[in-house]
Amino acid sequence: MLAEAPASGYDLMKTFNASLANVWPATQSQVYGELAKLTTAGMVEVVAEGPRGRKEYALTDDGMIELRHWLIDIEPSGPPRLDGLLRVFFLGVLTPLEARTYLLSRAESASRAHAALEQLGQATPWDDDMISVYGKLALEYGLRQTAMQEDWARWAAEEVGRAKATAAGERVRERAASTGKESEGDA
Repeated sequence: MLAEAPASGYDLMKTFNASLANVWPATQSQVYGELAKLTTAGMVEVVAEGPRGRKEYALTDDGMIELRHWLIDIEPSGPPRLDGLLRVFFLGVLTPLEARTYLLSRAESASRAHAALEQLGQATPWDDDMISVYGKLALEYGLRQTAMQEDWARWAAEEVGRAKATAAGERVRERAASTGKESEGDA
């Protein structure tokens, strides 16, 4: 964010909460901690100091070089761990009704997230600065992703009711029931 203009930690937090928090949440202590680290590393510098210890930071030439290197040369980190999708692999241990209920809850969650992003997009005063132009691109990604997640979860809930999914789940539950009976008899 400092590539666009110098800012204080408070200003950065305000902008962060209005734009990046949906992509990469951070606390105030994390932002101030990173500013300290970046200052020590020579990537940012204090360009103004105000009342009550207020400091305004700006990106240095070395900071801009490093930012460009990160954007161009460094591959994004591996795929995220998706707890909700991992659970889908094991829905067969539930009844079809329980599995459908889980999937429909995922659809509703995606729908709520989509509505929140739409509201954010409508409430944001978009202009021509870097954060607005590219923030709108990131927002569109979130809108498309949440729409896809809702659509997929509703489709998956329908698939659970099909014969193959029902039969596979019944085999798992029968195996679990027979294992439970053997365990009780051994006790």
